[in-house]
Amino acid sequence: MGLSENILYQKLDSGTFKEFKYKDIKLHLPELDAITTNEGRRYKTPNGLYPSVTTVLSLLNRDSILKWRAHVGEEEANRITKQATSRGSFIHKYCEMYLNNNKKLLEENIMPFNKNSFLSIKKILDESVNNIYCLEVPLYSDYLKVAGRVDLIAEYNGKLSIIDFKTSRKEKTIESLQGYFMQTACYAVMFEETTKIPIKNCVIIINNDETGTNVHQVDRDKYIFDFIKLRNKYSEEYNF
Repeated sequence: MGLSENILYQKLDSGTFKEFKYKDIKLHLPELDAITTNEGRRYKTPNGLYPSVTTVLSLLNRDSILKWRAHVGEEEANRITKQATSRGSFIHKYCEMYLNNNKKLLEENIMPFNKNSFLSIKKILDESVNNIYCLEVPLYSDYLKVAGRVDLIAEYNGKLSIIDFKTSRKEKTIESLQGYFMQTACYAVMFEETTKIPIKNCVIIINNDETGTNVHQVDRDKYIFDFIKLRNKYSEEYNF
């Protein structure tokens, strides 16, 4: 007889539950519907269909992913991808609930692995994040002609920042994080275009199985031009 699945789950029991402050401002960010196509995800914006930021960024590692899938086999690649996607979704869910001051999070039954990952990120949120502008909202840019959903816009150590949560099986090199830096830079431009509020600081909070949670802060203007080049490449390949 196998173990009951319930035995594997744990309550969060996270100690202190921080109450995050929200900025009392009206941002007027429209909800955007997304559709999936053979060329990736696209968003319906007020000015037409735009590809998602992550779809454009997929050009960066397209070839390496194809080689990896061929190396490990489709079945194993699908298993690993599904597992990684599931883990990332759970961590994003817990972070969103926590930042929303939603104490129902304490009633969640969480797998120990996900629990440890979240608590590692929670420590950083408790120490460095407050004065939230928005959480899990859609953004788009008529200038960049892309759209997407930003994880969090808030003050990080007192500095207004784009904040993105990531998970990984292994510790990533700085080179392998370039796409994440471009992604947050793009969100910063989209947010300023919509609200006229400039953001220069971009923060990646990434949890991995080897070293726990690491934080990387970069300047928007260092990476936005690389994204624009990639967006032009996407346009050339897909005529979109």
